[in-house]
Amino acid sequence: MAFQPKKLDFTLSPYTGLTRETWIEAGEYLLTGIFQNIKSIDDPVIMPRKETHISYPREDSKIEQLKAELFEGLARSFFIAAPLIHINPELTIDGYNIRDYYKSQVLRACTPGDINSVGSYEELQRLTGNKHRSFQQTVETCALVICLQNCKEEIWDTYTKAEKDIIADFLTGYGHGNTVPQNWRLFNMLDLAFLYKEGYPIDQDIMRNHGQAILNYYVGDGWYRDGQSFDYYSCWAFNVYAPIWNQWYGYENEPYLASKFEENSNQLMETYADFFDRDGFTNMWGRSNIYRNAATSAFDGNCMLNNSVVNPGLARRISSGSLLQFLTREDFLYKGVPTLGFYGQFTPLVQGYSCAESPFWLGKAFLCLHLPENHPFWTATENNGSWENLGEKETKVTTLNGPALCFSNHGANGETILRTGKVVKNNGDVHGMWNYSKLSYNSKYPWESAPSLDVESQQYVLTDLGSKRYEKCNVTFWHGEKESVLYRRQFFNYDLFRECHWMQAINLADFVVPNGIVRIDKLRLFQAPISLTIGAYGFPDNGTEIIRLENGNAKAIILKGHDFNGKEKQLAMTIYDGWDEINFLPSTGTNPDSEKSIVAYAKLTREKKYGYEPYVLISQVITKESLEDFTKDEIFPIHSIEYTDKENCGGFGPIHITMKDKSKKVIEFEGMEGNLQL
Repeated sequence: MAFQPKKLDFTLSPYTGLTRETWIEAGEYLLTGIFQNIKSIDDPVIMPRKETHISYPREDSKIEQLKAELFEGLARSFFIAAPLIHINPELTIDGYNIRDYYKSQVLRACTPGDINSVGSYEELQRLTGNKHRSFQQTVETCALVICLQNCKEEIWDTYTKAEKDIIADFLTGYGHGNTVPQNWRLFNMLDLAFLYKEGYPIDQDIMRNHGQAILNYYVGDGWYRDGQSFDYYSCWAFNVYAPIWNQWYGYENEPYLASKFEENSNQLMETYADFFDRDGFTNMWGRSNIYRNAATSAFDGNCMLNNSVVNPGLARRISSGSLLQFLTREDFLYKGVPTLGFYGQFTPLVQGYSCAESPFWLGKAFLCLHLPENHPFWTATENNGSWENLGEKETKVTTLNGPALCFSNHGANGETILRTGKVVKNNGDVHGMWNYSKLSYNSKYPWESAPSLDVESQQYVLTDLGSKRYEKCNVTFWHGEKESVLYRRQFFNYDLFRECHWMQAINLADFVVPNGIVRIDKLRLFQAPISLTIGAYGFPDNGTEIIRLENGNAKAIILKGHDFNGKEKQLAMTIYDGWDEINFLPSTGTNPDSEKSIVAYAKLTREKKYGYEPYVLISQVITKESLEDFTKDEIFPIHSIEYTDKENCGGFGPIHITMKDKSKKVIEFEGMEGNLQL
């Protein structure tokens, strides 16, 4: 059953009605689903799962992975339970006193030889015979210490000295042990910080080494590079753990690092609210989408700083909106547990490092409950930030060159569209391309996986008609924004063993219109014959009306229907120059919102290897959250297209676009080569 909040206050929270009491209800709702699957107080948090082939443990899983699942279930569910235990130490769910359960299970997890032991760092080294690897358990130790702090009086302070020493010895191994050189360093830092503040010895050189590395992953505007990529780990890891570390250790012992972490979090707050849409929805983008609304935890992270700048009413409005985005869906839970999906179960996004308990990382969103009831996060009246002053036809565009993110807030439909760059994925890594290198990500149209070999939503697919080989764009270079046009370049099947001129590519240029994005892209090909397709967003098909329209040489397909929840949806895809045809493709099992879906797409064919043919591909995708017809000018917004070359192919020179609303855009690809960034 979907979450149905009971305690609502639309005076304090005019957008969502949610208050601190409602958040407590939501936490208890999730814990109820967990504990209905626990048969005894001695049983660990091992949950049922619907998907069993990609996620772990698998048939070939080793003992360290089985132990890792034990720890994920315990530590991540503790994210939800810890603040509730502090608020109500006698909280009882399904017959279990939640405080007593976690007190017992935490100690057992850290105790060598216990059947529920998750394995010490030293034990796992012995089991694997590898003294240089890191373990999933390191991730969960960080969750554990945060939760022990959030209910310190109720659990940690009630352990005996001998019991604390067992837990501290367990944490010492992971805190000082090997880790992954990315956001994982913060896990070690918080383990060590917890030990330090509780009076246990630590190696402060190791702490300082991790701290300087984290600081040097920073790229600006509040974002950190996590490995090669940029994604929500910058928000639910770097900008949550660093503020906690500041409080526990940094402000006192490493004031320079602490001041920079504070400055970086405050920079994130300058634009982060605009990353969400008018309803507070989180965009489906990047890896670990099963963590859902955990991305809102960055607001709580900023609240922990000595000099916080977060807008508390806006932070709560977004946090509550994103909470409702997921918890109010009937398909969100499987046997009481969040699915391995974005909404319902969605296998195409499942990654091998996840288990049934992994989605409880979304419990980070509940860390805001550690803030006292008189904190501004809970007492400020909800506001909707930029959306409150955004006109119906206005669009606010934010471009961040450091992390290569461009996000636009569309007043006409309330959606937020994200365009990304600096993407590098392995050739053939379809999951990586879905997560990172789609042309755009829409907060109301989560990304669709492949409906066919030669059509993808919001991706170009190139087919070599000679070899019948399909190529997709696995690398996206960032050029940046110029005169309201965003420039990027994508390569098909990019690798390091060929010079870039021996790889097919496409230069991207796009700009916003009130309901979406217009694309003026240019082919950068050296081989033929080929065919090329581009898909619109995946459209949920729960009974869809399909309309075809033409206007001069422009053609359009309009899709009208409803999403899983019955909300009205409408999408229009329009093609202009360069394309041969527009069509649509029904699909099953490729859309996160609905079992059936439709992808509108455009297609072209090129036969000549060196023919001087149209290079420029012009298309548009617009959407709205109603069935009210788009106007003709919205579907066909371009008044004129002027090329420099007399053949009107766009092979060289500026392209002048005049829109029917009298606005003008100049597209110029020459010069991109001098500033392409990864």
